[in-house]
Amino acid sequence: MTVTEDTPTGRRTGRWIGDWRPDDEDFWERTGKRIARRNLIWSIFAEHLGFTLWTVWSIVAVHLGAYEFTTDQLFWIVSLPNLVGSTLRIPYTFAPAAFGGRNWTAVSALLLLIPAVLLAVAVNDPDTPYWAFLVIAATAGFGGGNFASSMSNITYFYPQAKQGAALGLNAAGGNIGVSSVQLVMPMVITAFGLAAAGLFWVPFILAAAVGAWFCMDNLATAKASPREQLRIAGRAQTWIMSFLYIGTFGSFIGYSTAFPLLIDSQFPEHASLVSLAFLGPLVGSLVRPVGGWLADRMGGARVTLWNFTVMAGAVFSVWLGLSRHDLPLFFAAYMLLVAATGVGNGSTYRMIPAIFRAKATAGLTPDTPAYEAALLAGRRDASAAIGLISAVGAYGGFLINRGFGSSIAATGGAGAALAAFAAFYVVCSVLTWACYLRKVGSATLPSLAAARI
Repeated sequence: MTVTEDTPTGRRTGRWIGDWRPDDEDFWERTGKRIARRNLIWSIFAEHLGFTLWTVWSIVAVHLGAYEFTTDQLFWIVSLPNLVGSTLRIPYTFAPAAFGGRNWTAVSALLLLIPAVLLAVAVNDPDTPYWAFLVIAATAGFGGGNFASSMSNITYFYPQAKQGAALGLNAAGGNIGVSSVQLVMPMVITAFGLAAAGLFWVPFILAAAVGAWFCMDNLATAKASPREQLRIAGRAQTWIMSFLYIGTFGSFIGYSTAFPLLIDSQFPEHASLVSLAFLGPLVGSLVRPVGGWLADRMGGARVTLWNFTVMAGAVFSVWLGLSRHDLPLFFAAYMLLVAATGVGNGSTYRMIPAIFRAKATAGLTPDTPAYEAALLAGRRDASAAIGLISAVGAYGGFLINRGFGSSIAATGGAGAALAAFAAFYVVCSVLTWACYLRKVGSATLPSLAAARI
């Protein structure tokens, strides 16, 4: 396909953009900002729906009393979408570069029809076996994959200086889907029955697919083969950030989806308060852009380090609330914990593009052809890394739910799981300091101090 000359962006047929230079201030103000904003809006809508379908079982599981499943079995139902969604994030990472961000957003939105319809089928039959619930819940993982492709795609649209806020908004718009599903579904289920928890989303899914197809764009500069992108797996920074992202995003999705079942199982006399579980992921989602904003100004590593410290303290407070059977303390501490995961999500995501840009351009003079080529390579590396890091990090959602389920099954309480979570956050704090803040001479260990990682 040849590039046409009828627009400043060199738009190709089929909504492809051949010339994209977001770090060029004139290009950005004249053309880029408007296009980037339109793509961000539709990306947020599609990703939001992905999160709602990914986490819908966190509420549905609480309403499966007629099937007489154990608490541990219910945690398995809530856990499996996290496991599958995390795994799907790896191929979803490569999809925008392989097929185009606009094309893949439309296709990935349509795939959400599968878990939506199958959920309705499962709960409409009182004889549906447990294994069938597990299989059907696993298909909700399609929604989890959407995050990786959405974030990978939006990275290309924004200049380096604005990526923290843009990625924070994109992620927050998706993350808030956890809250919206936990807010809306109890009312929908009460009014229309359990099957409506799936069918309710069908019109919105179709609207997202149509909107993405007609309003989004593909970037030719984002084209890369999976083999090229997989090279990012050989970088030490990819795995360091993956580990940290388990502690931030993995914690967000894990604590958010576990919240309704924890209230229901640990405070059965207050089971009606499950309707307030949406407040946790809502706060965690809304503060995510704040984490990106703080990281843009203070440096992501500094914000991330202090945030893990807060998370460890919040976990201790959650344990205190459970051990005393003090619902107000438990609820307040849990809200603080999920809010801290949101701040950490924003700060760690801000670190990723900064790290790979600094690595790619180290030793080069700005405003030279070599520097510009390295900048583009760094952007591609960051895009690939974001997807892989989000995939590995999301496994934390599975581990947290399984931790709670196993702890409750073995001991009757969540104390053992919470102790393990707190220890993990201490390790994350030490790793952040050692890799990005510890001074060796005049620089940090990976020589990234000048980039304000």
